[in-house]
Amino acid sequence: MIELRRLAVDDGMDIYMMLQEIPKEENGLLNKANGLSFAEYKEWLKEKYEGSEQIGIVDGWKVPSTTYWLYVDENPVGFGNVRHFLTDALRNAGGNIGYGIAPKYRGKGYGKKLLELLLKEANQLGMDKALVTIHLDNAASRAVALANGGVITGETDERLFIWIDTTQKD
Repeated sequence: MIELRRLAVDDGMDIYMMLQEIPKEENGLLNKANGLSFAEYKEWLKEKYEGSEQIGIVDGWKVPSTTYWLYVDENPVGFGNVRHFLTDALRNAGGNIGYGIAPKYRGKGYGKKLLELLLKEANQLGMDKALVTIHLDNAASRAVALANGGVITGETDERLFIWIDTTQKD
């Protein structure tokens, strides 16, 4: 069974261990929980949860963002973030959705499923389309975004800009 679960402040060791497996920074995705002690991770969960509940822009740049865990057969295999809206800076680097799969679970189609579920969450937040920015050399994420109906709308020396309709039906 595959399901998406929203981050909760009482998430435990299973999530913590999965986050230690995903690199701190890889292809533009930041995993700020990598390298934290378990106590620090628990504080990080509280901050992430509060960030999902905020209204408007905080500190001049932080937009509300909700984190989700992808579970397969009751085991966490990846995570994703959905930013509730974009600033000009986030349109140029960041986008609405970021996601990562733990290395031992890659190549099994979980990235595609995770993005599909995150797009549904983005739609529930009122977005009819979502931006995913992908490093040029990240062929796997490019394939995942295109498989979810993404359209490449721009490119820089570093990244692709792919917009995806969140209103797609199964």
